[in-house]
Amino acid sequence: MNKYELSIILDAKATPAKIKAVTEKITKMVELVKGKIGKATDFGEKAYGIVLMFPLELAADAAKGILTKVRQDEDVIKQLMIRI
Repeated sequence: MNKYELSIILDAKATPAKIKAVTEKITKMVELVKGKIGKATDFGEKAYGIVLMFPLELAADAAKGILTKVRQDEDVIKQLMIRI
């Protein structure tokens, strides 16, 4: 298992319910691949939107799959996953 940080940007007009839904969706994706997810950090609204960061522990192939699914999510404007 490798450690990663997944950062996503949501639309600045996203409601708290939308933020919670996206957080739950990512949590379910990680749990399906037997990964671990830490407490999400909400950096709040920045210049482009609402920034969320998730610490993850995943296998390398699972990380690629999750990043692909996050890219396809209509609610996510931008995403970045880095290996720590």
